Amino acid sequence: MLVSALQFAPVRADVAYNMRRLRQLAGECSFDLLVLPELAHTGYFFTDRLELLELAEEPATGPFCSWLRTLAAERDGVVISGFAERDGDGRLYNSALIALPDGTWHVYRKTHLFYKEKQIFEAGETGFFVVEWKECRIGTMICYDWRFPESTRTLALRGADVIAHPSNLVAAASLWGPTMATRALENKVITITANRCGTDALDGETLGFSGESRIIAMNGRTLAVAGAEEECVIAAEVDPKATRKKSFSDFNDILADRRPEHYAC
Repeated sequence: MLVSALQFAPVRADVAYNMRRLRQLAGECSFDLLVLPELAHTGYFFTDRLELLELAEEPATGPFCSWLRTLAAERDGVVISGFAERDGDGRLYNSALIALPDGTWHVYRKTHLFYKEKQIFEAGETGFFVVEWKECRIGTMICYDWRFPESTRTLALRGADVIAHPSNLVAAASLWGPTMATRALENKVITITANRCGTDALDGETLGFSGESRIIAMNGRTLAVAGAEEECVIAAEVDPKATRKKSFSDFNDILADRRPEHYAC
């Protein structure tokens, strides 16, 4: 299975440019699963809820989400991207659309909100779930979810082979990269972090994003990595089914050996 991560530098609040650039980059790659960054069509740094509400989309009808579904159908592959979601009651969510080639789709809403996201977004209530396509089980989490080992462990317990991780990471890749390798190793899953690069500036504050998107194997080995400021698509061949054998000796299995009765606080 060919899995890919797209990295680019979106322009804050310029949806037309961002969609144009995404089309260019996605047009140059092949994939069975393609992951795009968090809030890919809008950029990241917003503190005015009304400003972002104008740019956000309802997933069933929004042009960005419609393009994601079209791309999935045309390429016969799964496309997962972060986007700013507006629901019918005017609430905002930091979400990811999971678009399948048959036209079906799902929305994951970010569980753990980061920094000033808490000023404009509702906390996600979808919980972590797994979607299956062509015998590959795919889970999704967004950016700051990486800080919580419960995120990847929950997805692993629910059967995920691959975890898609749309991100706008401001933390250095020297921090989150090894942590994602640990998440892959401790759960024996494949992880795909599609991070953005570049900067967003607002009201005298500038956020810089660390790039270095990466695909990590179930043993924690990095299979592909982008540069810190590079706009590109990285890819790797993986075997999702190989993740399902969670034993590493005749006596040990990383999920069966758990003793959750002793984990409660």
